[in-house]
Amino acid sequence: MSDADGSDGAPSLEADAATDETAAADAGGAPNAVAVLEYLVKQVVDAPDAVSVSTSEGRRGNLQLDVRVGDGDMGRVIGKRGRIAQSIRTVVRAAAVKDDVSVDIEFVD
Repeated sequence: MSDADGSDGAPSLEADAATDETAAADAGGAPNAVAVLEYLVKQVVDAPDAVSVSTSEGRRGNLQLDVRVGDGDMGRVIGKRGRIAQSIRTVVRAAAVKDDVSVDIEFVD
């Protein structure tokens, strides 16, 4: 079934893009890294609406990205022996190269 506006009731990708652009605007110079980090973490957790990424000045002049997730999701993000967390860090650091910055990713309780 189709609505009068031509949509089929599925969530709009435009709404997700607007959310990502808002997050990227708050990224503090690393919009690609923040967008990739937010996307990856939201795919892993049970409560994607509870995911938040904030930026601050990190050690050694790097940009620090702090990730907060909902109750009970931290274990999913870290994974067995920290493998998921390390993989997320690797991919986000690669995305940060496009932003021409170095990033540190912290998973905060």
